[in-house]
Amino acid sequence: MTRSESVEAEPKLTPRGAATRQRIIEAAANLMYVKGVGSTSLDEVRAASGTSKSQLYNNFADKEELVRAVVQFRAEEIIQREHAALERLRSFNGLVRWRDALVQRNALQKGAYGCVLGALAGEVSDQDEVARMALAETFDEWERLIEAGLRRMQDSRTLTPDADPRTLAIGLMAALQGGYLLAQTAHDIAPMEVALDMALDHVRMFLSA
Repeated sequence: MTRSESVEAEPKLTPRGAATRQRIIEAAANLMYVKGVGSTSLDEVRAASGTSKSQLYNNFADKEELVRAVVQFRAEEIIQREHAALERLRSFNGLVRWRDALVQRNALQKGAYGCVLGALAGEVSDQDEVARMALAETFDEWERLIEAGLRRMQDSRTLTPDADPRTLAIGLMAALQGGYLLAQTAHDIAPMEVALDMALDHVRMFLSA
């Protein structure tokens, strides 16, 4: 099941209706990131988006449907950003620049709130199978972007033939998500830096001489 299949298809809307729906989703995404899914009420979403109760319920039957739309919104946002960051990855220095950009972005909020996808996964994965599958697919797609960059490094002989780009990509993602979580708990990006640097040191072991 693909992400587009796992989250309900958006209804056909007029441009004005589509703008209203998007405003609701973005308001919900921001509230759920800061307050958490469980602590965000539909009344708060309605107030933050400047919409009426009828507008909210015309677009979303219940909170579960809105959460799934937020998952889809965040997934598309992250994949678009990471595709731009990783599509030309061909060197170890490029991998370091990718790491630096993620750390610097998280430093702006001193590690608070964590990864937008990780935060959603922590709250909904055991409660909503549709949302869990959409999140799992997104993490896999993110890992595949990293893997593709590592394969380009291998094709150009930057990485040795015995390197496994898939395994290295999973390790980098695990370090990234673990780093986000520890940085969130500490309100300090140092754990994120350490986790990513250790993962990069492992990749460095496979650099060609």
